Amino acid sequence: MDTRLNSAFWTLRIAFGLTAFLAGLDKFFNLLTNWEQYASPLVLRVIPLPAGLLMRVAGVIEMIAGIAILAGLARLGGYVVAGWLTAIALSLLTTGQFFDVAVRDLVMACGAFTLAKLAEVRGEMPAYAARVPLTVNR
Repeated sequence: MDTRLNSAFWTLRIAFGLTAFLAGLDKFFNLLTNWEQYASPLVLRVIPLPAGLLMRVAGVIEMIAGIAILAGLARLGGYVVAGWLTAIALSLLTTGQFFDVAVRDLVMACGAFTLAKLAEVRGEMPAYAARVPLTVNR
């Protein structure tokens, strides 16, 4: 693989892996921000959990995605993080505020999608695909 693509892949892998893990971990400590302020009232009506508990559940998902990326599942983790960040951005739009954070999350989702695509170029396959032999009918 071209070293330029390789360095871009590793930069994104480390950045998204650590960011997802650390942001998820911080949902339990609120050192970076008070995460509950970002909870959408609409989401809280649909998912009847207190904002703090919802954020901790989100934190666990983020930590798992970050660990997956750092552990070498960058393709799967990249797609999960891209979808997750898009869902967060859409949720933020329903609050009527935090539009700047929603835009930032959409841009980050593009980066996570790019990480997943670079993992594909590198030949990374999801675990289920590695177990299933490919057959070609001629």
